[in-house]
Amino acid sequence: MHSLYNIVSGPLAWLAFAIFIGGSIYRLISLMVLVRKKEPFIFSYMSLKFSLRSILRWSTPFATENMRKHPVLTIVAFAFHVCLILTPVFLLAHVTLVDESWNLSWWTLPDGAAKIMSLIVIAGCVFFLVRRLVSPEVQYVTSASDYIILAIVAAPFITGVIAYYQWFGYQFFMILHILSGEIMLVAIPFTRLSHMWFAPLTRAYMGSEFGGIRHARDW
Repeated sequence: MHSLYNIVSGPLAWLAFAIFIGGSIYRLISLMVLVRKKEPFIFSYMSLKFSLRSILRWSTPFATENMRKHPVLTIVAFAFHVCLILTPVFLLAHVTLVDESWNLSWWTLPDGAAKIMSLIVIAGCVFFLVRRLVSPEVQYVTSASDYIILAIVAAPFITGVIAYYQWFGYQFFMILHILSGEIMLVAIPFTRLSHMWFAPLTRAYMGSEFGGIRHARDW
């Protein structure tokens, strides 16, 4: 078990980060090349002003008409995404590992806050799962891969909570925690999780079109 932990936390971790970074760069470059090849006119009306306005607007809770029409979804979605991003970045254990490896450190979350935020992510995954199962309009655009992605996102947080409380075999679930985190990193560039990179670009495009061409807000 100890040798497996060393493999998962060593070579596999480096491989996962390499695929995440390399895959993300590849996807972004591929998108730019595709746009320049098929729709180069888009670059002619891209506006920094309207791009930033759109990104800021859609990053603010209840700023758009659609968010106000679906308050529960808006609250859950914002809480889920904030906790999903901040928890692994500012978790004390993660920062400690980075500090030990590269002598880099930064501000960390209190343990209590990290636990609550992890539970928010897990609850958010349950909410999105139920929504896909019971909402007809969401069911229509749901495929098997969407359920797999939900499981990929939930797994690092579920195994992390179990390992933290040492409810079962600590080392076993710590290995699962690290491995599931690596799977999520690898999945980001090649699944719908890539919207973490593409969403700001989409908002920049929509904001520029609506603001610069249609002279209207992107609702």
